[in-house]
Amino acid sequence: MAEREQLAEWLAATAEGDQKAFQQLYAATSSQLYALLLRILRNPERAQDALQDAYVRVWQKADTYAPERGAPLTWLLSIARYRALDVLRRKRPEVAMPEEPDMVATLLEDEQALSPLEENENQQSLDAVRHCLGTLAPQQRDSVLLAYYEGLTHQELSERLGAPLGTVKSWIRRGLIRLRECLAERA
Repeated sequence: MAEREQLAEWLAATAEGDQKAFQQLYAATSSQLYALLLRILRNPERAQDALQDAYVRVWQKADTYAPERGAPLTWLLSIARYRALDVLRRKRPEVAMPEEPDMVATLLEDEQALSPLEENENQQSLDAVRHCLGTLAPQQRDSVLLAYYEGLTHQELSERLGAPLGTVKSWIRRGLIRLRECLAERA
């Protein structure tokens, strides 16, 4: 796996239309994005399609990557995750939701061996997410996790949780605000 600086350089070159840099970026990161997509979609064919769509989006939006807002791999993984959620919204297969917040982090872990530096970076990020999820009220945490991992709409969350639509929207909004604040404090 390429280092953070190298990925950022390839993204910057990709933003300028450099196809070779894009190929290098793909070669260095596609296995991690595919692993995430496969975990979310649980179907190799759909994961491959989503991977292709994700990299089309990377090619089109590479100029929007801002290094000060996060690691390049995190940005790439978020594009892949959003693509998977789009697929789930269309297909609506049953997706198992982790019962405990500690299990959420396992969905983000990669099965490939990472360097000790990358492993440490990942562990620190996962610890921060776990900690910050733990600071949320149970309704906020459940709403955010269901929306994030199952791709449920506000209306679907309202029905699933048996709460009014406005209340669910507030839980998600306040939960995301609290998560953002908590993660910023830990950065």
